[in-house]
Amino acid sequence: MSGAHRLLAGLLAAGALLASGLVSGCAQSVDPIERLGRKAARQVTPGAGAPGPAARKRWGLAGPLATAPKPPAHRPSMPYVVNRVPTRQKVVFLAFDDGAERDREFLRMTGDLKLPVSMVRTAGRTDLRALSYEGQRAEICGRPRGRTWPHFRPPGGAYNADTLRAAADCGVRAVVLGREYAEGERLRPGDIVLAHRETTARLLHRIQEQGYAVARLEDYV
Repeated sequence: MSGAHRLLAGLLAAGALLASGLVSGCAQSVDPIERLGRKAARQVTPGAGAPGPAARKRWGLAGPLATAPKPPAHRPSMPYVVNRVPTRQKVVFLAFDDGAERDREFLRMTGDLKLPVSMVRTAGRTDLRALSYEGQRAEICGRPRGRTWPHFRPPGGAYNADTLRAAADCGVRAVVLGREYAEGERLRPGDIVLAHRETTARLLHRIQEQGYAVARLEDYV
């Protein structure tokens, strides 16, 4: 083997070792919160089957929730603002702030009921419109650090053109507005309900009473 060939072989071997070390290092760097989030995602995999009678009894449901319809084959490829999902089917979406994945009781509920929920990235309580593009980008990209979330909700639902630009730059697929559900209201097809962990069981009762299914927002938006 010539000197040039020996040099090339050495460089290739060094590159392989370096790549192996980098991959190994990335696998070990996943923080506990991210692992918990992945666990939650596995628990609510669509099509995993209906929850059993014991799980329904634990959370006060009289019967299984309606089965969600098949999601659309194509979704928008660019970030956009969505308040409701355009559908005539009796399906609604439950959007929780990104802190829900740290609530073990909430994870137990979603796992027991095989409940398809969506986590929406939030950005504190600051009115983003008061910040420059750079300030908004720092708020959106930095909460939480090192994570990629497909959906983002600005505080109070207030946004401007810089918000949309910053959200796109932070890897957001859609800016989700949604709505709060008030007791006694009628749900509408495609509603994105801003849900709260403490009142999820009661909300599920209302969804069930009105004959709606719950689906994952990620499958539609």
